[in-house]
Amino acid sequence: MFGRAAVGHPEWGIRRRRRRSRACGWYIEREWYQRARVPLTHEMDFKKTKFGRFMNHRVPASKRYQPTDYEHAANCATHGLWILPSLVGGSVLYFLSVDQWHRVAAWLYGSGLTGLFVTSTLFHTAAWKISHLRKVEQRFHMCDRMAIYFFIAASYSPWLMLRELGPWSCHMRWLIWVMACVGSMYVFFFHERYKLVELFGYVAMGFVPALVILSMVDRAGVCELAVGGIFYVVGVVFFKSDGLVPFAHAIWHLFVAAGACIHYYAIWRYLYLPGPLLHTSR
Repeated sequence: MFGRAAVGHPEWGIRRRRRRSRACGWYIEREWYQRARVPLTHEMDFKKTKFGRFMNHRVPASKRYQPTDYEHAANCATHGLWILPSLVGGSVLYFLSVDQWHRVAAWLYGSGLTGLFVTSTLFHTAAWKISHLRKVEQRFHMCDRMAIYFFIAASYSPWLMLRELGPWSCHMRWLIWVMACVGSMYVFFFHERYKLVELFGYVAMGFVPALVILSMVDRAGVCELAVGGIFYVVGVVFFKSDGLVPFAHAIWHLFVAAGACIHYYAIWRYLYLPGPLLHTSR
């Protein structure tokens, strides 16, 4: 019963020890279970799976993650492939415009959408091919971060310009661009210093104008805006998962593209199709 075979269990790693009690003179059997020797946080470590070659180890928050060549290529492709569709989409909205305000809104939105994909692709290409030129790569990275602020402002501009707003809500038409400029100045002076603050700035800028849109009398398209916003928010999880999930940043890019597609559809359907044009007002 207490032979060598009982010392360790093949599945649970049971260890049994016998100690002689000096007081009572009988044997006490103590047993406990030792689960896997690897901590639970390592059980889902992709580096120990066949997907490990597709990503590098996670780095501290103060440092920037260095993608593998596979991830670099995916980062470039997942936004580079959307440059031409964004140009076409912006042009479609421009040609559907019936007055000056619709044309300005189409130009702003199309420029912000295309600029986001262009700057992102340029930065990831620079980070992949000319990473040894640190200053050049840093400038592209700053432009990439600034483009996000202007993309958020451009995404809200058609709704703020072409829908009827209240006496106070109408100020959001220019406040959104002030917020974009402030965010860009923050990136210029504090680039990569306080990453959580920068992330909070993006999220806050995405939600504050949404409160104005929810207060509109004509709420057609709000559901699509909410769904697109959910894609952006869920994608942030992958944005912060470099080194934990293979191709995490490329997956973030796909969530951004999905959210942009849903928002474009809402703008095209509710603000630029011939029917809704009769109900829009600046």
